[in-house]
Amino acid sequence: MNKILKYIVPVVGLMLSGMSMTSCVGDLDLPDGAIDPNLTTEATPEQLFNKCYAVIGVAGNYGANGGSDVDGIDGGTSGYIRQMWNANELTSDMAVCCWGDDGIPQFNFCTYNADHPMLQGFYYRLYTAIAFYNHYLEKYTDYNEEMTAEVRFLRALAYYFLMDGWGNVPFATTISTEKPRQATRAELYEFIEDELLAIHDQMHRPVALRNGQDDNGWRWGRVDQDACNLLLARLYLNSEVYIGQARYEDAAKYAKMVMDGPHKLHTADKTVTIGDDVVSQDYTFPAYRMLFMGDNDVTDASTEAVFPILQDGIRTTSWGTTLFVMASAFDSEMHESILGGDATNGTGENWGGNRALPTLVRLFFPNDDAPEGNSWKVAPAAHDDRALFNTAGRTLSVDNWNTFKSGFAVAKFVNFKTTPNAAGTDFEGGQHTTFPDGDFFLMRSAEAYLTYAEALTRQAGSADNTPVTGAALEAVKAIRNRAHAANVTSFTLRQLLDEWGREFYFEGRRRIDLIRFGKFGGTTNYVWQWKGGVKDGQDVPKDRNLFAIPTNDLTVNPNLSQNPGY
Repeated sequence: MNKILKYIVPVVGLMLSGMSMTSCVGDLDLPDGAIDPNLTTEATPEQLFNKCYAVIGVAGNYGANGGSDVDGIDGGTSGYIRQMWNANELTSDMAVCCWGDDGIPQFNFCTYNADHPMLQGFYYRLYTAIAFYNHYLEKYTDYNEEMTAEVRFLRALAYYFLMDGWGNVPFATTISTEKPRQATRAELYEFIEDELLAIHDQMHRPVALRNGQDDNGWRWGRVDQDACNLLLARLYLNSEVYIGQARYEDAAKYAKMVMDGPHKLHTADKTVTIGDDVVSQDYTFPAYRMLFMGDNDVTDASTEAVFPILQDGIRTTSWGTTLFVMASAFDSEMHESILGGDATNGTGENWGGNRALPTLVRLFFPNDDAPEGNSWKVAPAAHDDRALFNTAGRTLSVDNWNTFKSGFAVAKFVNFKTTPNAAGTDFEGGQHTTFPDGDFFLMRSAEAYLTYAEALTRQAGSADNTPVTGAALEAVKAIRNRAHAANVTSFTLRQLLDEWGREFYFEGRRRIDLIRFGKFGGTTNYVWQWKGGVKDGQDVPKDRNLFAIPTNDLTVNPNLSQNPGY
């Protein structure tokens, strides 16, 4: 019953769209019959349950090159992870993209509006997911308590991203042809909190597995109680942003539950010997780097994954998940294998788009003295394993936002494996030729450590110079020690924002950290290159802390009102 996830079970004909339960119809084309209330589709509980997870990891049924659940936007472009990443990284001080795709420059400049195609893609993807969740819960709530709790969690997560990004949004928990009402951000916050608290004890106990392991039918890739704990901690940490009420004690409580659980911070480097009895050499893979490699689901790195989004180079493929964060940051001149050679990132895909802004690089090299070379040379010079930059032939300053070599490249995500000579089907030189095997860790336990540190510190004060002390400082040290970074004896709240950047850059969360620290929209005294559309950066209106409700939705649903400033 629970042999689910790593290989996507086809759900033929199951094309429910988020637009069928919200008002997100507009001009967005849907598959034939997608919003026909008379359409009858049957899927087993396991198939539909599988689809509830798959809508995050793949564009639609049958993987990368099959149909998309969201028509009107390219399947890879509509990917859940891809658009979460774009919305939260390209709008921030971490990343810039050189592509001229419709909507990318507006992300770079923080000048997005109600017709922004990428934001519409993320919005519709989230509502498509919610439609699947609502459908499952209407049909199979009583089938299996644990599975029902997981689907409710996934729905709460989707509403979390909507609440975080758009504030007041359409809300429904059933499939209906009625136009949904617009829930306030406070109402959504309450719903998400209530759901997570209600399902917590019904979810699987926290357990750290590797792919292929089984715990009484519960497998790698499914969410457990620690995912619930970590989402609650995230909700409470940002509570002042969402509802104007501090909940730092609660944030620390749930973060500590994750820290004390089985999803341990991965700290063990891995040394392998390559060669034969005559000529051999030892290579060491730092623990941090192992989190973003092609075998992160079967090494000890898997213990840190609280919610991995599954990918597989043969059967579970997507242009918009791990491959996107990997290929979009590489060009053909980046050679990042520890063994050298011509391989770039372990796939044949090098799209040359996203790279680092100077504000990211300076978190590791405040004196602008990064050496020239690939990441195996740059990270040791930073004395921090997280400085995974390729600087060869590139400039620190992004003088031209639309030129890939203007700015340092980021080599954080690769498909190389800690067993470099691993074999498999459809491999070339030990690696898949197109799609990676590495899973995308949407939630990992390192977040709990920094949440705990920040929540404890904010209980003492909100000023940038508020000191991080005691247990909070020890949590920061744990994160830095894993990266072999310099030991710290003093730290401030403002420096915690920098540590969030060092640990989680290019993982799709930076925007909300900046908002929480008052460094995003409004008069912030904090700018980065190309913020506001000018090279040296300028403030953008505080209204940009929220995205605009898509014009299509406003057109078809009279219950909706636009966010201020749009």
